[in-house]
Amino acid sequence: MTARPRPDEPLRTAPDLRDSGPTVLRMVVGAQLRRFREAAGISTEDAGYEIRGSHSKISRMELGRVGFKGRDIADLLTLYGVTDPGVRDTLLELAEHAGTPGWWQAYADVVPGWYEPYLGLEQGALVARVYEVQYVPELLQTPGYARALLSARHPEADQEGIERRVELRMARRRVFERPDPLKLWAVLDEAVLRRVVGGPLTMRAQIEHLIEMAELPNVTVQVLPFASGGHAAECGPVTLLRFAEPELPDVVYLEQLTGALYPDRAADIARYRDVLDRIGVQAEPPSSTPQILAALLNG
Repeated sequence: MTARPRPDEPLRTAPDLRDSGPTVLRMVVGAQLRRFREAAGISTEDAGYEIRGSHSKISRMELGRVGFKGRDIADLLTLYGVTDPGVRDTLLELAEHAGTPGWWQAYADVVPGWYEPYLGLEQGALVARVYEVQYVPELLQTPGYARALLSARHPEADQEGIERRVELRMARRRVFERPDPLKLWAVLDEAVLRRVVGGPLTMRAQIEHLIEMAELPNVTVQVLPFASGGHAAECGPVTLLRFAEPELPDVVYLEQLTGALYPDRAADIARYRDVLDRIGVQAEPPSSTPQILAALLNG
C-alpha cells in the first residue's frame, strides 16, 4: 500500500489524469477531498452540513462512489481553506471529467449494474494481478472462447446479445494498447487449460493466443499445476488492481454469480496481496509457460 500524500503536495494536472477514466477520476477527486478535510481537522458531519448534505454523502464522495457537483466541490474547498487557484481549478476540472460517461457505458444493455464499476477500475488500472481457477482471464480470451463461455452463462440471450457481450470483452483489451499499457500478471490453475471450452479447435486457438500474449513484455502468465497440491488461494478467483495515482489504494475484486465483493479493509487487501504473492511462488515460473502451453497443443 502506498503512503497517503501530504496535504501540501501539488495535485497532478487534469490532462495527466483525464485518460484514467471516470471511475478512477472519481476516486482521485474523492481522495483529494478527504486529504484536505483531514488536514483542516473538519468532521464529515460539518462538511456535509456545508453542502446541504449528510456525513454519509461526504463519505460516498470521498470514496468516489458518486458524481460531483461543481458547487459542492467549490464550497468544500473553501471550507477546507484551499485557496490556491491552481489547485481549485484542477480539482474542479477533474470533477467535471469524472462525470463523463466511460466508453463501456455504451454497452449498458448487456452489462449488469454491479459489473460496471469494475470495468471502470480495470480501464484505469496500472497493474492487474489475477488468479483464475476455471477459465482463461477475460482480458486474455479469444472471441471464440469468450463466445462459448458467454453463451453458456446467458442461455436467455439471443445471438445479438451474445455478440454484444463478446464485442465488449474484446474492446476491454484496449488497455494493452495505451501508451502505458496495463501490466497483467495472471496465474492460471492447470484446470483452466484442461477444461475444453467451445470444442477442440476453439481451445487450440485460445492456447495459441495465450502463447502470443505471454510474449508481451507487459504480460506475465504462470501455470499452477495439479502437482502443486494444496495452495494459498483456497479463496477462489481473485483480481487485484493497482493504480498509478499514489493516493489510491489497491482494489480487490471478487466476482460472484449475481454480484461482486470489494474488500476494502487494509488488512483484507494485504491478505489477498499475500495470497497472490504466494501463488506466484508456488506456480511454475513464467519462463516455463511457453513449454507448458506448447505441450498442450502437441499432446
